[in-house]
Amino acid sequence: MRALFVFVAVLGLAACSATGPEPAELRSFKEEVKPKVAWKTSAGESDEFIFLPGIWEGDFFVAGSEGEVARLDGRNGKRKWRVELDLKLSGGVGAGDGAVVVGTAKGEVIALDATNGKQLWRAKVSSEVLSPPVIGESMVFVRSGDGRVAGFDRGDGSRKWEYIPTAPPPLVLRGAFGLTLDEGSVYFGLPGGKLVAVNASNGALLWETAVAVPKGDTELERVSDIVSNPIVENGQVCAIAFQGRVACFDAVRGTLAWARNASSVAGLAAGTSAFFYVDDTATIHAVDRTSGGSLWKQAVLLNRGLGAPGVVGKYVAAGDFEGYLHIFDIEDGRLVGRLSTDGSPISAPPIQVGERNFVVQTREGNLYAISLR
Repeated sequence: MRALFVFVAVLGLAACSATGPEPAELRSFKEEVKPKVAWKTSAGESDEFIFLPGIWEGDFFVAGSEGEVARLDGRNGKRKWRVELDLKLSGGVGAGDGAVVVGTAKGEVIALDATNGKQLWRAKVSSEVLSPPVIGESMVFVRSGDGRVAGFDRGDGSRKWEYIPTAPPPLVLRGAFGLTLDEGSVYFGLPGGKLVAVNASNGALLWETAVAVPKGDTELERVSDIVSNPIVENGQVCAIAFQGRVACFDAVRGTLAWARNASSVAGLAAGTSAFFYVDDTATIHAVDRTSGGSLWKQAVLLNRGLGAPGVVGKYVAAGDFEGYLHIFDIEDGRLVGRLSTDGSPISAPPIQVGERNFVVQTREGNLYAISLR
């Protein structure tokens, strides 16, 4: 049976809908940090997709839905090279080990040389690529929209293995849910709330466990897909599911460490002692990394369609459906800073590139390098 997709952007940006709940108004607050734009450049519009910049050797690699791929100088955002692919891009950017890899809505995977943008190889997967491919020392790993994961030779693009999950549920979320490579294992989530670990060299299943168990009387109520790239640190792997739980497991055995009820379409971010997620009402939650206990929650931006959060030093940042970037104190969740960008939604997580510096890419395709003062 072929699964039907529930478009995750509709869920995450419900505040934009005329029939959705009224988004909270932006109110004045005590500004404790002032986000400053160091530079800004266009990466190409994202259309309905979510693109993230890849980072390698201090530079940024960006892409847009119409086929643009570019390398930007990490110091000032100036282009070092730019290529136009004859394809509709939907997933990227993966960067590392001298390569840049993107994916298309038709399941094509394209690898470029990071130094000059020349094509290295093309390959094919089973369905659209919605998340950035991950590059290891000798392989490239790609998760397709149907939950399959494939490993390709980094040099010539030949397929080494493919993990094929059991039949997906009738309804699944459609979003940029990727994978994580760590210590020779590849971790990724599946529709229905499953978290999987496979051997990176041959794709052999290491373990499979449930972050969440689908519940409800209707198929929509039973949608419980993992929406985060798994976070692997300190011997644990952690993830969050829509209409399910946030949970941590032993990275080697897959045994449960802790879990608590939660729901998100935006994903999970990690700080030193806490995880952070945005729930379905755009409330930001902080939970203890050791136990899952609640530390704080911030509901000042209710129904503003907050995207994925990102940790930047002592702060948590997240963008909303009108292109505002909001900065919260990591200790208690109070709002301490705000920056207006180009007015388009910010669904991608801010990516830290220095103690008080980060980059964020908007739906309109602008990449902002921002510092906190």
